[in-house]
Amino acid sequence: MEYSGDHRFDVIIVGAGVMGSSAAYQLAKRGHKTLLLEQFDFLHHRGSSHGESRTIRATYPEDYYYTMVSESAQLWAQAQSEIGYKVHFPTQQFDMGPKDQRSLLSVVATCRKHGLAHRVMDSKTVSEYFSGRINIPENWIGVSTDLGGVIKPTKAVSMFQTLALKNGAVLRDNTKVANIKKDGKLVKTVAGIEFPVEPLETTVCYWRIKKGHEDKFAIDSEFPTFASYGAPYVYGTPSLEYPGLIKVAVHGGYLCDPDKRPWGPGVKLEELKEWIKERFGGMVDTEGPVATQLCMYSMTPDEDFVIDFLGGEFGKDVVVGGGFSGHGFKMAPAVGRILAELATEGEAGGGVEMKQFSLRRFEENPKGNAKEYPDQVILGSCL
Repeated sequence: MEYSGDHRFDVIIVGAGVMGSSAAYQLAKRGHKTLLLEQFDFLHHRGSSHGESRTIRATYPEDYYYTMVSESAQLWAQAQSEIGYKVHFPTQQFDMGPKDQRSLLSVVATCRKHGLAHRVMDSKTVSEYFSGRINIPENWIGVSTDLGGVIKPTKAVSMFQTLALKNGAVLRDNTKVANIKKDGKLVKTVAGIEFPVEPLETTVCYWRIKKGHEDKFAIDSEFPTFASYGAPYVYGTPSLEYPGLIKVAVHGGYLCDPDKRPWGPGVKLEELKEWIKERFGGMVDTEGPVATQLCMYSMTPDEDFVIDFLGGEFGKDVVVGGGFSGHGFKMAPAVGRILAELATEGEAGGGVEMKQFSLRRFEENPKGNAKEYPDQVILGSCL
């Protein structure tokens, strides 16, 4: 669809996934004339913003994410109150791994630095705390925190789009942006900066809870969202979206061309089966997943976001948000707020350390932000 000169907007957002939709909501709510464009159908399944569940947690090795998660937890609640239904279902978060695992020790340090209430447990205490539902080896520790839960992603994106529309935004899907003109001239280059993001296809797995144990793993029974540090990095959510099934998956996947996806090159299940067998006391069937879903990650070399001005010929007229690397959904409310403020005010408040998300950090170091612990995402290749 083409717009005539009569259609002028303060801000045009390209991409109506959760980040773009959250930004549209924030902008429209502040009274800005906002246009949200999506190249495919709204709520499509070709990107990173669809599906049945995402986790929310504040337990990050990188302590600079804590502020964004904490703010997002409040903004999720605020948006829910405005729309009149829930997309966030709270429960506790449980992190586990070898007691000398650097990423997990950094998680504990983050909790201490920000005063996040947490409990560090040995293997015996973990088994007692979860009544045998979760078991860890003797040389592991577990970390329990209250700020956790499940977010319904497709429902959440729809919520932000509906709220944006209610506040006066214009929404258009199946509208692809071919180029951008500045001051009536076609811009031939886009700032001349490399945007080092690689697309990755990941598989989410659901496993059947054995008969008689279904209620033990349900969110209503206070079963946690969880993450297991090490190789493989495993994460999951309590039984919620599919009764009798629990989501357990490896945080990783296969590099691919997003326009020529294999739509499921397969997942290596042996390590995951063994992990489930050892962790859940034999109460989850490990024969194989009974349901799977595919999703895309947009990976940066350091697995940190890119939230910055494009610069170059555009100066501060174009703001970029991307590279959320498979862990950004939970922070969509805060990211939307930051993108809205950058676009309209030229800076973002809220106490977030924006230097960590600079697009130009890759000019100084192609690997991005330096970290003292291993990558969390396991990469394969399907190219």
